[in-house]
Amino acid sequence: MVPAVGTKPAHPRCRLSFPQPGDHVSDPRAFSSSETPRLTPDIQARLGQELRTVYASFGEAPLPQRFLDLMRRLEEAEPRERVIEPALRDEMLGALPSLRAFAISLTNNVDQADDLVQETILKAWKNIDRFERGTNLNAWLFTILRNQFHTVWRKQRREVEDPDEAHAGKLRSIPAQPGHLALLEMREALEKLPPDQREALLLVGAEGLSYEEAAQICEVAVGTIKSRVNRARKRLAELLSIEDEEDFGPDRVTRAALLVE
Repeated sequence: MVPAVGTKPAHPRCRLSFPQPGDHVSDPRAFSSSETPRLTPDIQARLGQELRTVYASFGEAPLPQRFLDLMRRLEEAEPRERVIEPALRDEMLGALPSLRAFAISLTNNVDQADDLVQETILKAWKNIDRFERGTNLNAWLFTILRNQFHTVWRKQRREVEDPDEAHAGKLRSIPAQPGHLALLEMREALEKLPPDQREALLLVGAEGLSYEEAAQICEVAVGTIKSRVNRARKRLAELLSIEDEEDFGPDRVTRAALLVE
């Protein structure tokens, strides 16, 4: 179903691949607040910084040309009496990287994610008159994409092998590029989060959406989104063995490399 309204201006771009709903997750007891480290504002800020760095590292690949071709064909096919403002068209084009990142996080498959983004573009263009100008186009598009995923693509998901991740687990020496390992370490920790917590953290912590916007997209209460984000942050800190600011940086990365068996 296409949402009737959006919300307010959007934020950063990102790309990251995650498991899907239904994948195995660690013991639920691990998410109890009594068993996780206390997150000070400074630790939360550093976690957020590392999270955004991870997303940015997956935002380098160019968009598939078929997205741009599709937008051009849709615009050319528009009847004269239905004119879509150039500014709105450009804003939709600008939202494509974030849309693709969100799609990858849902499908864990780049090809399926691209198909999902294409379907979202088609549905959004057809229903563009329902978008409230001046609100957050990204949030509106994310809602369409998520609804499309849960009605069609989730039924067709399949497990996809990731050779890069398989090789990453075999590292046994101090890395020549510790920053690269830090990204892998954060990525692996994110993959261990429950899908609903990971989704909430992606929307709020990486895309920069408000709790209210994320709640609208996920169709849950604002308090539920806040709880999911809080639990996700605590679990990340636990998985990364972060208890204070000294646990961030190259020393932590080097220790992680040496502990791989």
